[in-house]
Amino acid sequence: MKKISILGCGWLGLPLAKALLENGAQINGSTTTPEKLVALTNAGIQPFLIDVPVTLNNDSAEGKIFSAAMQDFLSESEILIIDIPPKLRGGAITALEKTFVNKIAILIPFIEKSTIEKVIFVSSTSIFGEDQKTVTTTTNPKPDTESGKQLLAAEQLLQSNKNFKITAVRFGGLIGSDRQPATFLAGKENIANPNAPVNLIHQEDCIGIILKIIEMDFWNETFNAVSSFHPSREEYYTQKAAELNLALPIFDHLKPSIGKIIENDKVLRLLKYTFAQPKL
Repeated sequence: MKKISILGCGWLGLPLAKALLENGAQINGSTTTPEKLVALTNAGIQPFLIDVPVTLNNDSAEGKIFSAAMQDFLSESEILIIDIPPKLRGGAITALEKTFVNKIAILIPFIEKSTIEKVIFVSSTSIFGEDQKTVTTTTNPKPDTESGKQLLAAEQLLQSNKNFKITAVRFGGLIGSDRQPATFLAGKENIANPNAPVNLIHQEDCIGIILKIIEMDFWNETFNAVSSFHPSREEYYTQKAAELNLALPIFDHLKPSIGKIIENDKVLRLLKYTFAQPKL
């Protein structure tokens, strides 16, 4: 029975942990919210309260508490799944917020000293710029957002380490039963890029792809993971708003649209994965 540590049991990490438990794994799961510890315990997950700092003073009380928790969290696990988002959306980005990659740098020595042999890093297709048009398995990432830049740097930092195997999974826009991007655009006006294709993936398929990577033992790889469904932004969000009885979004057609389309051929070819939610 595999023991797996999931750093970040949030929107994706918690249902992923439950799916792995159903497959017979033992799970260590972390949260930054004390109130969620009971929920992890009730789900059969060994809970840990861990908030990865951007700097670490090993001599401070906080540093010693974090170090002890991280060592226990990784103890006896074979696989680590890192699912902590950069949280760089909206508003002014402070210097502190630009240090997501520092969190990954702080984690690496703990991974090296642990029993972890394999790492899955949950990344995003935001590492590709919107003007990169068609993104294939060989496309060189050129992020145009701070979040994308931080994620790419974190990927590269992990991939450069030879002490463990690492697979990065770059998910597109996330959808689930409780998460529909159309609600964010409902009723808004002058929305850019009406003809840009959407690159979305359902929570169920995010979990399915990670399970496949573990099942098939696919390491030292990168996967661009989105559904094969790519209608235009205007077509998709207008239809979804109508289905949900939301105010229709109004798009700006005065400026040319830019946007990328992510190909998922590697997921289909190597993992032989069949999407549970092909049309979103």
